[in-house]
Amino acid sequence: MRDIAGPSASSRLDGPVLITGGAGFIGCNLADRLAGEGHDVLVFDSLARAGVEANLDGLKARHPRRVRAIVADIRDEATLAGAVAQTAVVFHLAAQVAVTTSLIDPRADFEINLSGTLNLLEALRRRPVPLVFASTNKVYGNLGGIPLDRVDDRYLPADAALRRYGVGEDRPLDFHTPYGCSKGAADQYVLDYARSFGIPAAVLRMSCIYGPHQVGTEDQGWVAHFLIRALRAEPIAVYGDGCQVRDVLHVSDAVAAYIAAWDRIAQISGTAFNLGGGPGNAVSLRDVLDQLPELTGRSVDLHHGSWRPGDQRWYVSDTRRASAALGLAAPMPWRDGLADLARWMGAGLAPAGHVAQPAFARAMP
Repeated sequence: MRDIAGPSASSRLDGPVLITGGAGFIGCNLADRLAGEGHDVLVFDSLARAGVEANLDGLKARHPRRVRAIVADIRDEATLAGAVAQTAVVFHLAAQVAVTTSLIDPRADFEINLSGTLNLLEALRRRPVPLVFASTNKVYGNLGGIPLDRVDDRYLPADAALRRYGVGEDRPLDFHTPYGCSKGAADQYVLDYARSFGIPAAVLRMSCIYGPHQVGTEDQGWVAHFLIRALRAEPIAVYGDGCQVRDVLHVSDAVAAYIAAWDRIAQISGTAFNLGGGPGNAVSLRDVLDQLPELTGRSVDLHHGSWRPGDQRWYVSDTRRASAALGLAAPMPWRDGLADLARWMGAGLAPAGHVAQPAFARAMP
């Protein structure tokens, strides 16, 4: 546990921690950690995503004196500005998070991810408190220009350095799909507001985060989605050949990185970091699928579909910059993390069509 009265606390303004999207998967885990450490937390969330209202109810029950909420949309400029006016730090996780949804409704994707972020940045010009922004590895595009070899059940770069370390922050940006464009542009706006207006802000470009309180779907949160389907003995759709590789990171490690970024914001402001499990936690979809029978006691029924737009055949984060700058510990091994998620999901499994959210106190010790 970090020392909330440590040296960095002396330079902070009074007020609660503001988490936009704080009832979502990563947001509620971050809120729980910070409230447990003694911080007042203000959750700003529209509650549009299925399951997040239960997350918020659980947070309030677990931390009745520490957690309060503003139910509003990030596009509501006045309400957002009012929330920022009272806060000491902002973790900006509110977003439209699915590539597929962005292709169906690119305007909404733009308004939420880019215009919503600009609303926040403008409010921060009036109260320049620290900002940590949740970006995505999609800012690097589909990485189609990287020569790949197929080795057993996974794609690997032909380039030895990429294979060993992963994609670094010096990789050229290459926005694909409306989602990639909206998140990528917001990523760049955050960095520029740090440069142009002196807002202490940093960007975390996340790879695949997974863990408790994630209700994954076909469109987003594939690790959790695979487990949900397997636990219910329902077929799993795999788009492409299943040899796609991602570096997966347990949400507890992601939360630690967000808090470390806040603690060190004076040193890292204006910097973007790749945040993922790194080469040690790089897995193919098939690797995860192969673990499911052991975790669930059931065989897996697979169906294959066509490749989807913007899908990366291989993406692994080079985490060396983030680890050094933020002082991060080695991440949880992916098999341990997958077992942790399976235990959580097994405790709250509901009939097909819905995943019940276990009580927060029971699901998160």
